Amino acid sequence: MVARCDAPAAKCIISDPRKINHKYYQSGDAIIAGISSQSYIFSNPLNFKRHPAFELFDDLIFVTQTYQHILAFVFAVKEINENIQMLHNISLGFSIYNDYFTGSLTYLTSLKLLSTWGKFIPNYRCDVQGTTVAVIGGPNSKACLFMATILSIYKLPQLGYGSSPVINDPSQQAFFQWMFPNRNQQYMGILQLLSLFRWTWIGVIFIQDDNGLRFVQNELPKFSQGGICFDFVEPLPTLYFKTGIHEMIEAWVKIYKLIINSPASVVFLHGEIHTTIFLRMFPQIAELENIPMKADKVWIMTAQMELTSVPFQHSWDLDILHGTLAFAIHSQNVVGFQNFLQMRNPNVETTDGFIKDFWKQAFLCSFPTSLEEENVWNHCSGNEKLEDLPRSVFDMSITPHSYSIYNAVYAVAHALQSMTSLKFKTRTMSEEGQKKLLNQQLWQAQPLSLCNEPCHKGHSKTKKEGKPFCCYDCLPCPRGKVSNQMDLESCYQCPEDHYPSKTQDQCLKRKISFLSFHEPLGITLAIVALLFSSITALVLTVFIQHKDTPIVKANNRGLSYTLLASLLLSFLCPLLFIGRPQRATCLLRQTAFGIIFSVAVSCVVAKTLTVVLAFMATRPGSQMRSWVGKRLALFIVLSCSFIQATLCTVWLASSAPFPDLDMHSLPTEMVLECKEGSTAMFYCVLGFIGLLAMISFTVAFLGRNLPDSFNEAKFITLSMLLFCSVWISFAPAYQSTKGKYTVAVEIFSILASGAGLLVLIFSPKVYIILIRPELNNRQQLMQKILIN
Repeated sequence: MVARCDAPAAKCIISDPRKINHKYYQSGDAIIAGISSQSYIFSNPLNFKRHPAFELFDDLIFVTQTYQHILAFVFAVKEINENIQMLHNISLGFSIYNDYFTGSLTYLTSLKLLSTWGKFIPNYRCDVQGTTVAVIGGPNSKACLFMATILSIYKLPQLGYGSSPVINDPSQQAFFQWMFPNRNQQYMGILQLLSLFRWTWIGVIFIQDDNGLRFVQNELPKFSQGGICFDFVEPLPTLYFKTGIHEMIEAWVKIYKLIINSPASVVFLHGEIHTTIFLRMFPQIAELENIPMKADKVWIMTAQMELTSVPFQHSWDLDILHGTLAFAIHSQNVVGFQNFLQMRNPNVETTDGFIKDFWKQAFLCSFPTSLEEENVWNHCSGNEKLEDLPRSVFDMSITPHSYSIYNAVYAVAHALQSMTSLKFKTRTMSEEGQKKLLNQQLWQAQPLSLCNEPCHKGHSKTKKEGKPFCCYDCLPCPRGKVSNQMDLESCYQCPEDHYPSKTQDQCLKRKISFLSFHEPLGITLAIVALLFSSITALVLTVFIQHKDTPIVKANNRGLSYTLLASLLLSFLCPLLFIGRPQRATCLLRQTAFGIIFSVAVSCVVAKTLTVVLAFMATRPGSQMRSWVGKRLALFIVLSCSFIQATLCTVWLASSAPFPDLDMHSLPTEMVLECKEGSTAMFYCVLGFIGLLAMISFTVAFLGRNLPDSFNEAKFITLSMLLFCSVWISFAPAYQSTKGKYTVAVEIFSILASGAGLLVLIFSPKVYIILIRPELNNRQQLMQKILIN
């Protein structure tokens, strides 16, 4: 006979004994936890009419300056994750809790760090990711002490950024590292300061906690041995519940009267980071009790104290702190931290459990929770700027405690880096030993029990319909996204300055691209530009040396010199297009090219009109004689150049070109280029040059049948035909190319059109001057005229 006993089902479930409302979590392969004192809880004594967790959160007062500690923590993790030189294939995350300056909540948050995120089951974790590797705590010294009591049992490394309490247990000391200077050295420094200024008669005020009592018992006797005497040694009153606020004010009045009536001019204030909140209450107490305010006291504070305040103190003055002395903790400016602070927005940072309450109390506004509250005049928009807050409310420069947190996060990251990069020495094995290993037979291996193979890098998981969560399909990442870990839930976008690899399993750095002098294309174009400019200089030299010959005179020497000089400069213009774009080169290159080319083409127009009008003037009774001469050519060149210069001036004044980093044209490169500013003005400049070219082409075509000896019209017609062909094809080519090849297209157009003018107009004349000098005489020219 078998008896069966059915156990009753469990009716109780594990839940949070007290809910922590202010927390901030970011997932990662390795989690750095944080316990930070951010706000005070003011509540009535427990009456047990409702759950104690709700009674202890009646009023919440934020110490607004300490919110920077959270942001320094987050910024350091963000900076490390973005640094490709650190922690390869390991992402850092964080879980930060507020312990509300309360010891019991410090114990609670320590136990939460040993549980799965979002649940309270101490000593049990079932997270797929996110092993807690270290805990950073502070700034309250009690928080560090209570934290060490729990976490040292689990041998979890801890770093404290607040004042250092005495940890007597060696098992706890082994896992705790202080980021704060040694307290005993600070006391010795204060003693030396008092001795230096001969301040031997002082008063002492201290917080009545373990650190304060230990200071009075152990350190003040050392001050006495150093020749310091004490007029009074008084503890600060402590407020536990709202009902005791009147008693606290009375105690503060008593302390204030004791200070102002004391003959001691120096008061040593021993406290924590938040103690200045109470110090700033003295002027208000003096005004409330009609006690005359005296500013003749010198306050000496410990290094862990910072300029802190609570919301109702925002408008209070800081006169009482003038002349205060304190030892400073080492800190320095962190690049990018102020920009990070300026980007904080409560409407965007939805995972930040601290920001909204901080925002409300820093800016004295509220977030509407219903439609009726939308019209409240002081509701928070989220667009308020932290830099607009006074330093007594929030400091935009990194504070010493924040810098200690920043260094603590980096200390953990460097420790992880050292662990992951640890390499062991290898030893060679004899052949006999290798044979033994090869002959080993696997007897019993650990079996695998998976619904499907894990998703590889470059893929993400997608749920199978009708299957449990452990069964899933693996889909390749969409274009532009990557996954760098196995079994990722979703792929993520690469940063803007990175691009996905072909296998979409990592983000690669995009290189900055521009046409430089160090690559084959840039070198080739530069050499061609210098070659054509050298040829132009040689042609100009030949014309100057043979300036009195008939062929040079017949082709208008002045215009020829101007045309050759402008061609020489136009061949040098491409050098402004090659190299890293700067503001000066962006301003100069298009305008210089436009004006110089306008001079060159206007010279061609002037030469063509001069030749045509010269032959028209030879007809009997022609009125064109008054138009023929150097004045006409000079007028054409100057007027056309002036119009182009005016267009360029308007362009620079209205929307000047500027260097810009194009992140979107090419997927693997960031193109550093000169933005034209106004595309319309750019094409106006090119259009005016094209208009001059068409005029020159038309006039030269009409005058192509004039006598050959004086006529350049045929060559000008060919050169203008080539010129127009180049620049007509330039527009579609310029629009269709991207990156540095856009610049190369424009350089090629400049060189090709300039070379056409040089070769087609001047090569016949250079041929006669250098190769056939017998044709370069007046008789030959007149003979051709008579034949024609």
